[in-house]
Formats: sequence, structure tokens, C-alpha cells
Amino acid sequence: MSTVIDLRSDTVTQPTAAMRAAMQAAPLGDDVFGDDPSVNALQAATAERLGFEAGLFMPTGTQSNLCALLSHCQRGDEYLVGQYAHTYRWEGGGAAVLGSIQPQPIAHAADGSLPLSEIEAQIKPDDAHFARTRLLTLENTIGGKVLPLAYLSDASHLALSKGLSRHLDGARLFNAAVAAGGDPYEAAREICRHFDSVSVCFSKGLGAPVGSVLCGSRELIKQAHRWRKMCGGGMRQAGLLAAAAHYALDHHVARLAEDHALAQRLAAGLQGLPGVTVEQPQTNIVFVDVSGPDKEKAAGVVPFLKSRGVLATGLYRLRFVTHLDVDAAGVDRAVAAMREYFGL
Repeated sequence: MSTVIDLRSDTVTQPTAAMRAAMQAAPLGDDVFGDDPSVNALQAATAERLGFEAGLFMPTGTQSNLCALLSHCQRGDEYLVGQYAHTYRWEGGGAAVLGSIQPQPIAHAADGSLPLSEIEAQIKPDDAHFARTRLLTLENTIGGKVLPLAYLSDASHLALSKGLSRHLDGARLFNAAVAAGGDPYEAAREICRHFDSVSVCFSKGLGAPVGSVLCGSRELIKQAHRWRKMCGGGMRQAGLLAAAAHYALDHHVARLAEDHALAQRLAAGLQGLPGVTVEQPQTNIVFVDVSGPDKEKAAGVVPFLKSRGVLATGLYRLRFVTHLDVDAAGVDRAVAAMREYFGL
């Protein structure tokens, strides 16, 4: 097969020719000294677009979230977080290991939200027996699902009423914003106004090779800058990477609607397969549950797809992610491979 259709994640994208040109043309300095103009421009532009005072460029979303948690919380503090949130399940336990910050996981509702009653129930009293609850952390999108604005408002007001800070893992923030309709930058700003800090990733759907930006108040970003240094995140001529992220911020946000449409196309094509349940996508992630008594057949789906030049992840619950390096023909090839495997 001459071309591989890579649907494992939107992190696999390659920089476009225009993005490479922006990287090549980027003016550079030394970001540890604070004088890389391309990094400074990205930080300022991201903060302004999202409605914050300041931003801080990080190599990864994991480091960005970690520095946020370390800036909001102290040793012996606790953050409330979803059971399947990235900051709890997929970031190596960094907050607990490196910050002595206790996570309090909460089960998700079907729509990906954390029930307000459960959030309130998990806030600890001011008692020496308990870790001090200090922070509510949400994720949007979560498993490709968009948290409704009304829910974000209610969760935010609950947190504030209990004296908690609020952090958003917005790795796919702009997917949520595009799904909301209208101007995506205004939609992203509306989401962010419910939080004290937001981490937004550029190496997923926005298609940059590396990087996230943490946004917040000047004081919080000052603290996060110190944590970034301790976590080894100080990069020198980082403007090469920042220029790619800045190009993505300016040019790759609105086009996320194309990825969402392709996810819909993929989901529609997979409907009706025997023993397969397709979760209707809200953004660019399609989950497919492969059930039935024949576990060996279910376990063979991903290897078979690979033999047909289609990459996906999962076992009995498959995940397909559309992105700027996948087109309609690629989606149709994935559908054809799945139909072939299931004998249709």
C-alpha cells in the first residue's frame, strides 16, 4: 500500500509547506533569557486570543498541565479531576510524584462532564485529616466530547463558591470552539472565561510539530515559569517551534471543521457492521466498540487494518482520529478495510 492512512491520533500530523516556511523565517533569540521574539509573540497572541493576561510556551501539554497544577496547589493540597481526564490518567502521576498534590478522581457522566453533586461531595472540610481541596480541573474536549457552556458556567460558579481555583486542560480547546459554531476564537474565549488557567495544545488538531501554551494571570504564569525551569522545559532558540504554533493559531483553527466532517463521514460509513457499535462523534474522534462472543476476531481488527494501510488504536474499543493529513479518500479506505474485515 503506497500511502498509510494514520488515524491513531491527531498528533501524527506533519508540518505543512507554509508552516515550514514560517519556521524557516522565524526570528530567533534565547527564550531562557526571555528574548526570543517568536516565542514572545506566540505567548502574547495566545493569551490575547483566549482572554488572559499572559502565556507561557511549553514543550508538551503534559508539562503545561503539570506546571499549572504546581502553580495552583502546594504540597498536601488536592485537585478534583475526572477519572479519565488526561491530567489524572495519562500524565504519569506527575502532580502526585513531583508536587505531592493529591488527585481526587471523579466518575464522568455520559456526556464527559463531572456531575456537580459529585464535585461538591468531594470537596474536603478544613480538617487536618484531609488533603486541602484547592483546584477543580476539567478537560474540553474530553474523549472528543464537548462540555456545554452552561455546564462550564455552573461548574465554575460552584468552584468559586467553595474557594477553588479552576484549570482547563484545553488540549483540544479549539475543536470544542469550532463545534460551538460562529467565530472559533470568540467561542474559545467564551470557554476560557470560566477558568483561571488554560493549557492549549498546538501539536494535535492544529498540526504543529511540538508545543503547548499555558495561559493565566501574570502572577500565575510567573510561578509556572519557575516550575517550567525546574521541570527542564527551558528551551533556547525555541522560536523555530513557536513559529509553527503561531502559524497554526492563525491558519489552522477554522479548518478543524473539516476534520469534524470527516469524523462524521467515517462514523456513517461504519454503521451497520455486525457486532459493532459506533459512537456518534461530536468533533474529530470516533470510538467504535467491537463486541460479540468471538474475542479473537475482535482482537484482530487493528492488525488487519494495518495490513491494509490503515492505522488505528484500541482493542475491543477502537479509536479513530481525523486530522489535516487525512482526506475523504483516506476515510473511505478505512471504511472499506473495516467492511472487508467484517465480511461486507
